Amino acid sequence: MNVYFDNAATTALDKDVFDAMVPYMLEYFGNPSSAHTYGRKTRAAVENARLTVAESIGANPDEIYFTSGGTEGDNTAILSAVRGLGSKHIITSRLEHHAVLNTVKSLAKNAEITLHFLDNDVNGNLDLAQLEGLLQKLPRAFVSLMHGNNEIGNLNDIERIGNLCKANNALFHTDTVQTMGHFRFDLSELNVDFLVGSAHKFHGPKGVGFLYVRNSVNVSPLLYGGSQERGVRAGTENVAGIVGLAKALEVAYSGFDSHRNFISHLKRCCLQKLQSRFPSVVFNGNSGSIDRSMHTVISASFPSTRQHLLSYLDTKGIAASGGSACTSGAASSHVLTALGAETGKQVLRFSFSRFNSVQEIDYLIQQLADVTDLQLKPESLLYETSTT
Repeated sequence: MNVYFDNAATTALDKDVFDAMVPYMLEYFGNPSSAHTYGRKTRAAVENARLTVAESIGANPDEIYFTSGGTEGDNTAILSAVRGLGSKHIITSRLEHHAVLNTVKSLAKNAEITLHFLDNDVNGNLDLAQLEGLLQKLPRAFVSLMHGNNEIGNLNDIERIGNLCKANNALFHTDTVQTMGHFRFDLSELNVDFLVGSAHKFHGPKGVGFLYVRNSVNVSPLLYGGSQERGVRAGTENVAGIVGLAKALEVAYSGFDSHRNFISHLKRCCLQKLQSRFPSVVFNGNSGSIDRSMHTVISASFPSTRQHLLSYLDTKGIAASGGSACTSGAASSHVLTALGAETGKQVLRFSFSRFNSVQEIDYLIQQLADVTDLQLKPESLLYETSTT
């Protein structure tokens, strides 16, 4: 049996999304910047996709910029705020994706900004009282805090964070790569200045995403060249990818309630079965709570065993991970380190989609149960990270 439980890394392309993309790879291949019929056809497809994305998240079409994915969107937002809008103070957390962390650390190293990290507790909950205190004393700060954590599934209260930022004249950027298509957003109500999404996390194609920028905020280009994306993102548009992104978002929100209920059921089943079969399992962050974490992610620590659990599961046809796919091969997880998590355990992240099943969870539990030394004395294994 082949089972894919690494949907936080990437999701399978939906067949309806693929079908929507095919004509723009084979038949409608014109450059959207061309004035002839071929170009006008693809230009219309790009603008229709922009409208679909905007309507899905309560934004205006001219607030949506298409990108190559989450990393480019995060970098554009951060560098635009610092180099274009003059932000000198950045507030973030140690739990952010490296697309944010490595960018702000580079800016701090080059003395372009002063970097401030929020404290977090052992479950990864951020100190928002500290955030409020920093905002009250730092002029025109830039706050970058993700909505859902890709490793432990924690959810940040972006409504409260946005309100704090607005009250203190700060800019707010949130990475919603893990939650876009899985949670509802209404940017006409949320006080968010920059927001980032990536198609391959909600059954769209890889290599395409979008950046939302509130109309009242000026954005500077990350890439220079042509006038595509209203001069903000140079380079010929990935038309088929953009069409696929919009279709994937449309599918996600048209079936939102049923998808969420089903995936939540899968997570609940997996939590119950893991706790029942392995009493010593520890859930990292808030991932053991349905109400306080993403319904798509479980991060579980198991006692050290003679088996390398990720490799073992792979031999049984089960794809899981130890954390972020973007840090594959790292010695440890920066997120788990920030939590002060106990070393000497093996961490498995299981992430679900609407294409999974309860039968697959039963198969996972059975394969883990076949590792007969899970309760033996721990050995000196460090946290394992994803090999995919």
